[in-house]
Amino acid sequence: MKHPFEQAVKRHGETVLRVCRAVLGPGADADDAWSETFLAALKSWPDLPEDTNVEAWLVRVARRKAIDVTRARARRAIPSDSLPEQVSTLGIPGRDEYGVWAAVAVLPERQRLAVAYHYLGGLPHAETAEIIGGSPDAVRRAAADGMKTLRQIYHSGEHTKGAPR
Repeated sequence: MKHPFEQAVKRHGETVLRVCRAVLGPGADADDAWSETFLAALKSWPDLPEDTNVEAWLVRVARRKAIDVTRARARRAIPSDSLPEQVSTLGIPGRDEYGVWAAVAVLPERQRLAVAYHYLGGLPHAETAEIIGGSPDAVRRAAADGMKTLRQIYHSGEHTKGAPR
């Protein structure tokens, strides 16, 4: 029996947001991709087969929405010299107090995507390989290399506190 859509949002919302942030970096783009993911999912929800792995399906939708956001970035106007509106730091769930998103953002793209889809999205290496291309062994290697780099950053104390917005 398929659960109501609201339960899927509650159950998998954080996973989708982690994937969006890992792919796009923290900020409004990741939040927009998260929203677009669930809007698209809501439209397809009635036709979704009962045996679908909802989390994996949502991660795939999030990936496509992140690609859409990346393409939209290329078409945006050039920023001006005026300062952006200040973002409140109060009451923001998932705030990047330890600089995790900034550390993930500096990884090479393949490692960043492998870490995002496998460790943050919960996908097995085989499904991650289908998304980003390559073999499951290559994805496993990229994810391991990415985690090794993150461990080195945190063990050496070189991580930055908070990501610039």
